[in-house]
Amino acid sequence: MDEADLAWRVEEACRNAWPAPREAHLEGWLLRAAGGPTRRTNAVNPLRGPRAAPAAAIAACEAVFRGLGRPALFRIVSLAPELDPELARRGYAAEGASLTLVADLAGLAESADRVSLAEAPDAAWLAFRAAINRSDPEAERVYRAMHAAILLPRACAALRLDGAIAAQAYGVLDGDLVVIESVATEEACRGRGYGRRVVSALMRWGRSRGATAACLQVVADNPPARALYAGLGFDREVSRYHYRRAPRADAASEAGSRRRA
Repeated sequence: MDEADLAWRVEEACRNAWPAPREAHLEGWLLRAAGGPTRRTNAVNPLRGPRAAPAAAIAACEAVFRGLGRPALFRIVSLAPELDPELARRGYAAEGASLTLVADLAGLAESADRVSLAEAPDAAWLAFRAAINRSDPEAERVYRAMHAAILLPRACAALRLDGAIAAQAYGVLDGDLVVIESVATEEACRGRGYGRRVVSALMRWGRSRGATAACLQVVADNPPARALYAGLGFDREVSRYHYRRAPRADAASEAGSRRRA
């Protein structure tokens, strides 16, 4: 598999690992509309193959976002950057620069770490996630709905100290890839290697079920997370992305007034 094939394969796996219950295919573009604060599941994503030209794609997607009462949001992937210049010209602001990384599982060491794995998140796992992210009830409702929509094999990992969760993550098996998601460590427990242990457990879980590589997506300006993943072998960048968000209606109106003056 060449680099582009792998990158597109990872794109698909990452979408399957964090599904959006509501989606629309628009001439080679996928508009996801899960609600809540997560950008990946509330943005337009490129699909592999022929895609509508930028002006037509933007117009079609903006119409759907207007119907939803949400600002238009586009995920610009290095594999398919063609919307970026036109969105910038229209005043869409760039945000959320991130990297998609892959690790080979062939040399993954065995471990006796006592990390528990479950097929689905339980109440304690979900409560820990909500507390770490300071999520409001609507955000947690959307997150639970996302988990309910996962169709592929999944493992929810948790490392507990004195019965309380100190670190957690989940993984989804998509063919020969295991996707790592929702890595979180209790603030007071950071710097002790607990995040590394839960991610390692999920990588071993994936390998035991036929995965040959692990993949994940990480915010580019998050040095602690990038250091954690580099130490686990996530040293192959297959793509990167950022978002373009529609300008606020009042700002756009003001800019239009200045142009007409």
